Amino acid sequence: MGKCCALMILLLSFLLLVLQNLQVVSAVGCAGSFFNANSTFLQNRDDIFSTLADKVIANGGFYNASLGNSPNRVYALVLCQRGYDQQACSNCVQSATRGIQTNCLNRMDSFTWDKDVEDNVSCLVRTSHPSTFGKLELRPAIIYPSPLGIEASNNMTIFEQEWDGMVNGTVEAATDAETSSVIKYFGAVKAEFTEFPNVYMLMQCTPDITSQDCNTCLRECVTLFKNQFWGRQGGEVNRPSCFFRWDFYTFHGAFVNVTRVPAPPRPPAQEKESSATDKKGRSTRSWVIIAIFVVLTLINILVFIGLIKFFAGRRRSNNGYNIGSAEYSEADGQFMLRFNLNMIMTATDDFSSENRLGQGGFGTVHKGILPNGQEIAVKRLTKGSGQGDTEFKNEVSLLTRLQHRNLVKLLGFCSEGDEEILIYELVHNSSLDHFIFDGERRSLLTWDVRFRIIEGIARGLLYLHEDSQLKIIHRDLKASNILLDTEMNPKVADFGTARLFDADETRAETRRIAGTRGYMAPEYLNHGQISAKSDVYSFGVMLLEMISGERNNSFEGEGLAAFAWKRWVEGKPEIIIDPLLMDEPRNEIIKLIQIGLLCVQENAAKRPTMSSVILWFGSETMIIPLPKAPAMTGSQCQSEDGTMSMSNVFTELISR
Repeated sequence: MGKCCALMILLLSFLLLVLQNLQVVSAVGCAGSFFNANSTFLQNRDDIFSTLADKVIANGGFYNASLGNSPNRVYALVLCQRGYDQQACSNCVQSATRGIQTNCLNRMDSFTWDKDVEDNVSCLVRTSHPSTFGKLELRPAIIYPSPLGIEASNNMTIFEQEWDGMVNGTVEAATDAETSSVIKYFGAVKAEFTEFPNVYMLMQCTPDITSQDCNTCLRECVTLFKNQFWGRQGGEVNRPSCFFRWDFYTFHGAFVNVTRVPAPPRPPAQEKESSATDKKGRSTRSWVIIAIFVVLTLINILVFIGLIKFFAGRRRSNNGYNIGSAEYSEADGQFMLRFNLNMIMTATDDFSSENRLGQGGFGTVHKGILPNGQEIAVKRLTKGSGQGDTEFKNEVSLLTRLQHRNLVKLLGFCSEGDEEILIYELVHNSSLDHFIFDGERRSLLTWDVRFRIIEGIARGLLYLHEDSQLKIIHRDLKASNILLDTEMNPKVADFGTARLFDADETRAETRRIAGTRGYMAPEYLNHGQISAKSDVYSFGVMLLEMISGERNNSFEGEGLAAFAWKRWVEGKPEIIIDPLLMDEPRNEIIKLIQIGLLCVQENAAKRPTMSSVILWFGSETMIIPLPKAPAMTGSQCQSEDGTMSMSNVFTELISR
């Protein structure tokens, strides 16, 4: 019996070792649902993989996209290490996609942190269905320990203390989000250890998660490594949302410009005492620690109760909590930063004319500077302008839950007395209409710049329609609602009329129309039918405006879409191209005219999705369908200022 038990233990130990080694060897994590070998999902995955290497470089090192329709829709995310070499990044991504295609033959979810052949850079490629964008993904985990162990003669106690200190410093560096970079979370640290060679440590998270989630992911990696492979000379842990590696030598080209960090101070040596004295000392110290813990706990409780009373006394009827001169308000279950009116008036110098950035249909926009030096854009709504309380609350509620580089960032709001104010990040270059429709400024918009703006708007819409946790139809997409930053990157703005859809809702109806004539889809304008294809139509109009440099209402008796369609049928689409673009790649511009006409087709069902549009943008080999005729409605061709009635817009909506 004893021999059988010993044999069973030996077999189980061997099996555990084999499984552990299988996990270490595997370079690709495969999970999720299964799909058939000849399914549309596989074709969609291959198609989207063919564009990732170019797209990640064009988008600054981070890119996410989706392709296809449910249940065969593929969501992909790709990320390169900060400071990457473009060719190394491209090679790394291509290697990673091949690894997934080889190893995850029939699984919808996959990920791999790969490297280029010369180890100059690391990269991540991840696929999923449904979308995992913005969510912390910890499983599966892949571990690569060094095959060598640290010599037993070394002082592992000292090493572990110094190593843990280095971990804390690297986590802090990685989670201190660099908002000026799309790569965002990255930390590479080199440290001198007391009795060991230099140690190099690298950590990175995907930029779609929060700083807190990044911290959690990295800590989980460290814990997993220490639990399973502590004592090895280096190692690596990969998760779908983060990456951790350390070693005694440089790797991934990440430590060229990294400052060396001194090792943490060595703890003082303990004097040897007799066994009896040691026991007595430990007993005394234990009681001291317990006493200190009890006292500190009581102090914390008293402070906590005092803070509750303090904030309860200052709580206002809006269920907010003062923090200096700002509050958090629990509206619709969301925490939103509420600014004090006095702070906003100080920031804008009492809404002085010198700080005025523009005048819109719903009020004025002023520049402001907060006490911490941050520049802001303040949208002060005019009472009676048509943007009522419902639209104000709608914009605040939606924007607090949306995070994308091509959407304007809402910093907070103010609602005191008759004042209703929205506070945004300051986007320095004003709106797109100030460039594309201005004879002098338009010359700044080369074709490369225009294409980047067009693609950025498309990505913002794709996020709203499909990739965010919400499903949102903007309903008022136009050039004046696209803001441009200092690098001419677009940010979709003005969500006052946006419509939130349920996850399984594809179309709704309303009795009152909100939006701007000339940009509204015919089924929405004439019948109140709302869907993602309504925004696609508006995008198509803007796309044609970007190519022509002309407003939609610049063509007497017909809109730009109708004019472009007639030239297309005549075989003369180049007639609508802005003369400033005549030396630019003609075929590429005509391809975008074709895509624009597809977006403005009268039949909403024939219009493409934004994911298809983005895929066409990046492909030179895909066959793009021929467009059908747009709606020939001259009544739409009104001034952009002809914004329709906004009051009481959000009436009963009927799902279909």
